[in-house]
Amino acid sequence: MRARLRSEAGFGLIELIISLTLLNVAILAIVAAFNTGVISLERAAETANATVVGERQMELYRAVRYDLIALDATAATSANADTVYRCDAANKIDTAGACGGANQQTLVTVTCASLTPECNPRQTVTGPDNRSYRVDTYIVWHTPPNARAVKLVTIVVRRPDTNAVLARVASTFDESTGL
Repeated sequence: MRARLRSEAGFGLIELIISLTLLNVAILAIVAAFNTGVISLERAAETANATVVGERQMELYRAVRYDLIALDATAATSANADTVYRCDAANKIDTAGACGGANQQTLVTVTCASLTPECNPRQTVTGPDNRSYRVDTYIVWHTPPNARAVKLVTIVVRRPDTNAVLARVASTFDESTGL
């Protein structure tokens, strides 16, 4: 019995099982890291495409005269009925306050002859990746400290299924410079 207990027979098999278990854990960790990398790349691509959509919308305002930088009054009223649109920080005076009512910004509106993309406050567009994106546009008066009032255009690009914000692009336009 003592000879059997002192024998090293079978230790090679135990060492092999331990080394295979450690190798398996290491391989699973590498696979998990690759999976995380793929998910991060997909999110980054979606955010980049949403930013392109937002910048494309902003370029529409950079291409028109200052007095044409406004939203259609009827479409803006309809958009404000949508909770997601109404409760965005760009549409609130106090971003921590409640939605609508006295806390709601006054949008710069006109009556547009047709509902062109630069007149439409809420629309769904196709991005460069052929996916749909919801584009919400807010145009409000903004007065920086010690300056005159300018038009602040904020474009929020959202995922259409969850309304999660993917990109936010903002720019001010001054009547004297046309910017």
